[in-house]
Amino acid sequence: MKVIFAGCGFLGEAAADLFSGLGWEVLALCASRESADRLKHKPFEVLAGDIATTPGFSGAWSSPDLLVHCASSGRGGGVDAYQRVYVQGMRQLLAATNPHHVLFVGSTSVYGQTDGSFVDETSPAAPAVETGQILLEAESLALAAGGCVLRLSGIYGPGRSVLLRKYRDGTATLDGDGTRWVNQVHRDDAARAILHAGTKKLSGIFNVSDDTPAQQREVYSWIASPWNGPLPPATERPGIRKRGSTNKRVSNAKLKATGWQPSYPCYKDALPGLVLTTGIPASPENRK
Repeated sequence: MKVIFAGCGFLGEAAADLFSGLGWEVLALCASRESADRLKHKPFEVLAGDIATTPGFSGAWSSPDLLVHCASSGRGGGVDAYQRVYVQGMRQLLAATNPHHVLFVGSTSVYGQTDGSFVDETSPAAPAVETGQILLEAESLALAAGGCVLRLSGIYGPGRSVLLRKYRDGTATLDGDGTRWVNQVHRDDAARAILHAGTKKLSGIFNVSDDTPAQQREVYSWIASPWNGPLPPATERPGIRKRGSTNKRVSNAKLKATGWQPSYPCYKDALPGLVLTTGIPASPENRK
């Protein structure tokens, strides 16, 4: 069985390792030579290149069993980067690889709800920002090919937690009264979702999120509690998020019904391990 990973970063690498561990032949496509060199010790083939202009594959990698698009637009990626990576990249990869099955890793940011309601795969996906609309366009390409779309909540994991980092650095703030809902999923659970969906050849749309949507104030209380730290200050002007500001609770029931279960059903469950890899917050008087 052969799988091509378009994007092999924080999430893609973990998922590629899982497929490789099961005996799949893996080809990882990285955006830069630096990224490819970082993976040179892996037991699978790694190539560097632009997925939006990827030439056709021949020989062993023609018509792989599975194509996984989990590339990122980059931290500074705007509308043009989104269009190139997600839409042009998805379209070109389908033409270049002619896969038997395709899986697109998207985002729950396509749900534009702001009222704190629960959302599932039948809920309207009407993002208010153009980047979310581009993700929907990329989804449509995968779905038209009979593939699967995984809409991921905010990813965190070993060495990476935006909320913990902001609290540690003293840059965290509460949006208003802190009641905005936060939806997250651990990197390892997301990687296992990719493996699950890919090996079972799931089709259609599935949300990938943990079992515990939590309000922003609650999450920061979990982070602050071990050190008796204060909650972050409130702000009435939250930072601009490139995928838009929403307020909803994401249901993972559909994916769980297929047999996937998160090992970290709540952010609080993963917090001790995150502190070890991300760093202990400084004392309140020392945080700037």
